[in-house]
Amino acid sequence: MNHWLEPAVRASGGRIVALLAARFRDLDLAEEAFAEACARAARRGEAPDNPAGWLWRVAERAALDQLRARNRPPPPPDDRMTLPQDSLIPDERLRLMFLACHPALAVEARAALLLRLLLMLPVARIAAAFLVSEPTMLQRLTRAKARISASGIGFDLPTPAAWPERLEAVLIALDVAHAHAHGDAIESDLSREVLELSATLAALLPDEPAVAAQAASLHLAEARRPARLDADGAMVPLSEQDPARWHRPLIARALPWLRSAVAGAPDHPRVLQARIQALWCARASRGDPAPWAEVLALYDRLLLAAESPFVRLNRAVALAELCSPAAALVEVEALALPDLLAWHAVRADLLRRVGRHPEADAAYGAALALSPAPAEARFLATRRAGLQIRPPSGLDGSA
Repeated sequence: MNHWLEPAVRASGGRIVALLAARFRDLDLAEEAFAEACARAARRGEAPDNPAGWLWRVAERAALDQLRARNRPPPPPDDRMTLPQDSLIPDERLRLMFLACHPALAVEARAALLLRLLLMLPVARIAAAFLVSEPTMLQRLTRAKARISASGIGFDLPTPAAWPERLEAVLIALDVAHAHAHGDAIESDLSREVLELSATLAALLPDEPAVAAQAASLHLAEARRPARLDADGAMVPLSEQDPARWHRPLIARALPWLRSAVAGAPDHPRVLQARIQALWCARASRGDPAPWAEVLALYDRLLLAAESPFVRLNRAVALAELCSPAAALVEVEALALPDLLAWHAVRADLLRRVGRHPEADAAYGAALALSPAPAEARFLATRRAGLQIRPPSGLDGSA
């Protein structure tokens, strides 16, 4: 890509594809037209005054050309569609998300489509979030698009009354997108966008505890970003971070949403997750004790509300601190999630702590083989380098 195309695609590509899909009611055509616009942009030398607007206009013309070549009449323009500018208002971006996740598809399929088409996450990252392989996720995305095409599912803007049936897919997509943006601890356009979208969604749906809880969780997690890297650029575990470096205004912004969510649905899974985030953000300094007992209790409640391997894995981390690494290791190994990077990372740490260093070395290697973000890779490599691996007999000079 040239110097202006890559940031334009990263910032506006997903919105342009969603707008094309809404304009022409055809996901495949939208992706093909956008790809053609990017190809033409790569051959263009200078940057246009408005890169997003240029990509939109070229992609729209490419789609019209393809329809004419297929002898298909284009649908009439929809006056409600707005051109993607460099700074779309948050309501517009949310409108595209609700528009793109039609309830005729399964919730996870809707969320995956949002992540791929609107937020433009890599397929591998989407697959990891749903605990499936990359080829399996590609098949799911292909089937979802084929079903949309075959059944004539429309891309009409839903009224507020229809939002609830689309809400969960939007929330899942925002969760996964933030986890992806949060992975390397460096603030990005995507992390800022997800935060804005969560806040706007909370304002639009003030009586939805799940929405308020998500806004609180994402803001609390984002508040800790300044303390997530050490001087070498390696990830710092949450319990070892310096709370003095956390962004207190973001924490303060999150707390009203948390109070509203707890008042509305105290046992909702998203509310319990937000409460766990808040427990950590209540620490003022490294001298404050880590809230492991309260965290474990909330994870126990969370398992009753929503069984999940992710919850069990995080619960095991707390269990290791309160009970023993050996007890936690039993639970982690019972999960057996070989395609999940976090499972290998947690298992490696527990193996290290119980002194099974050769096995820990293999587990760290398995985690690193799954291509973690650079900050996490540095952390894992450092921990791995600190293992005490005894060489085979005779290789250390002994008989």
